[in-house]
Amino acid sequence: MESLASADLAALVSDWLTWEQAADLLAVTPAKVKTMVKDHELAAAGKPRSVPALLIDEEEGWVVKGLPGLLTVLHDGGYDDHECIAWLFTEQDLPGRPIDALRENRGTEVKRRAQAMAF
Repeated sequence: MESLASADLAALVSDWLTWEQAADLLAVTPAKVKTMVKDHELAAAGKPRSVPALLIDEEEGWVVKGLPGLLTVLHDGGYDDHECIAWLFTEQDLPGRPIDALRENRGTEVKRRAQAMAF
């Protein structure tokens, strides 16, 4: 499997949001989005830094359920945002991608795999 650090996020993630767009969806300020990224409630990558659209549940107006805890587990394991996003958007034997499992409320298995990966 390709290293997460060298993964081509543009090939993995089709829809990105600027911090301003993410802020609009979350009904917060762009500064709050920046804080959410710093606090591992959201992940961002690229230049300029952008947030993958699938990390936000537009219907609920908040981040996808389970994402902040999952990002904390991955960051505690030494992964940066680029690697977290690459892992979330890479096909696995869940089945599917971890981001899809989170959006389908199958977060327990995703978090278990992230915990195992972080050790």
